Amino acid sequence: MNATAPVRRLTVLYDAECSLCAFLRDWLLRQPQLVPLELVPAASEEARRRFPGLDHGATLDEITVVGDAGQVYLGPAAWIVTLWALREHRPLAHRLSTPSGALLAKGAVLAAAKWRGSQWGGTRWGGRVYRRADGWAYTPEAGWTYTAPGCADGTCAPR
Repeated sequence: MNATAPVRRLTVLYDAECSLCAFLRDWLLRQPQLVPLELVPAASEEARRRFPGLDHGATLDEITVVGDAGQVYLGPAAWIVTLWALREHRPLAHRLSTPSGALLAKGAVLAAAKWRGSQWGGTRWGGRVYRRADGWAYTPEAGWTYTAPGCADGTCAPR
């Protein structure tokens, strides 16, 4: 990665099974963009193909944005660079990139994570475990874990 390379395109990896993430994806797509944004489901086959060096389990846990020159932004920095790409929100991104603004951005990211965590505790995901169809599961005790889908339930594709 060239640290001085200009950013001409950003890819935002988002949790496609999270209602807040899907809402924000739709909101981002409606915003006028100074830097084009591509929104790709985190840990999807496309994300794995495009970014083989990323920890794709971690991209489900924390917003990740990848620049066209290989820059990787996580958590608050990912939110700030995403806002920076938007015409109407670039001034806010500049304010959030200051030390005091970074504290505000971190607080917003933590609030969103807390809200997401509260959604996982309901009956939709069977108690305190959030399970995805692609084999990833989240528990507060263990974090994200991956178990390859098996054939015991007869759902494997024939070879």
